[in-house]
Amino acid sequence: MRKTKIICTLGPASENSEIIRQMIEAGTDVFRLNMSHAKHEWVRDIVPRVRALAEQLGRNVALLLDTQGPSIRTGILQRDLSLAVGDVLEITVRGAKCTEPNSITVNYDDLTDDVSVGDVVLLDNGLMQVRVLEKGGDRIRTVVLTPGALGSRRHINLPGVHVNLPALTEKDLADVALGVELGVDFVALSFARKKEDIEELRQVLQKSGSVAQVVAKIESQSAVREIDDMIRAADVILIARGDLGIECPMEELPIIQRRIVKRCLRFGKPVIVATQMLESMVNHPVPTRAEITDVANAVFEQADAIMLTGETTSGRYPVECVNVLNRVALRIERSGGAGFGKEALLEDPREKTVAAAINLANSLARAKIIVFTHHGTMARYVSNLRPERAPIFAVASNENVCRQLAICWGTFPIRIDFSEDPNATIEAAEKYLRDANLIVPNDNLVIISDVRAGQALVDCVQLRQVAK
Repeated sequence: MRKTKIICTLGPASENSEIIRQMIEAGTDVFRLNMSHAKHEWVRDIVPRVRALAEQLGRNVALLLDTQGPSIRTGILQRDLSLAVGDVLEITVRGAKCTEPNSITVNYDDLTDDVSVGDVVLLDNGLMQVRVLEKGGDRIRTVVLTPGALGSRRHINLPGVHVNLPALTEKDLADVALGVELGVDFVALSFARKKEDIEELRQVLQKSGSVAQVVAKIESQSAVREIDDMIRAADVILIARGDLGIECPMEELPIIQRRIVKRCLRFGKPVIVATQMLESMVNHPVPTRAEITDVANAVFEQADAIMLTGETTSGRYPVECVNVLNRVALRIERSGGAGFGKEALLEDPREKTVAAAINLANSLARAKIIVFTHHGTMARYVSNLRPERAPIFAVASNENVCRQLAICWGTFPIRIDFSEDPNATIEAAEKYLRDANLIVPNDNLVIISDVRAGQALVDCVQLRQVAK
């Protein structure tokens, strides 16, 4: 049973119901809706189809709505600009007239206030670099450091520069409202820079009555500097290595990834590794060996999930990509993990109860962990401590909780109605698992549940053996 979860982005290459079915069967645990490109009518169509297919296949498959976020882009050009090293490129704001042969506009009026002379500005996702020579009220003069052709509506990055952009744009708010209406399980905040950004999105969701969890996308230097606060504020962390690799020196990226994974496990938050994991499979049926190693590193670090983007939105082999991730994850998991879960903070008695249960499971052959959870908290505690061998069967009565647990490492959610008698609920779950061949005679079951003590319910760890 694969412990590392797989997230796939839906798009033109994967929107067909039969392809979605095959991707679920291949092992997709979460589908991402990228609102940078998705139209509302498309989202309204695809969400119920994913829900229906998951129900038909008996799988808890979650939906993650990813906001576009505040992005700085160049304007429309009549023709691409062919720029050589040493050329002057003018950048104007607020509709100012151009005064140089090579001139572009941007959609961010405060750019001239935020940058300083000497700053490096990255254009077209980092493919071109320019340095600020001088700036005025409505324009910046830069010198080209790397040559290339610059087209319309290209993304601009300002590494290390604090920008005065809102956490949620009007478009983001409209997209989040759609996600709330359709009952998505996660909402991702793009370009989150500080914990207040995350808290702003959480307030929007709470006011709307949504139970969706907040995913903070780490893709800037400012977010990396504030990483501990970001992790504490979010429900899930997503390491967005595309923009992060542009914002930070490339040689630092693997170190940043590993440090964030370790900190997430320390603070008990699920973590996703994303971007360009199987980029070559957009056009080719097999990945490069370097991509396999990259995926293997994320699995070895015991990230909760690995995510595909362009590979499944516009690539020619979306199902094959899921099969590759599944194969690699299963093999690497058998070889062991980095063990970062051993550094997890145990800050309250319930976490320590879970730790005791995991120590018991780790000491037993053929151990399976069954955790009964109302809101998913106890199951996430178990997942975060990364049991050495035992799978985690998380039993909940709420479908939303089951879907949200689908993102957690090593966790297999099962929906069962809870009885007022905790022991009857345990027996019902054991029967379900036995009928599904998920447990077999002589398996050791480490059970984390409520038991009744007088009029109160208290946390309890039990050890049972599956009868012949």
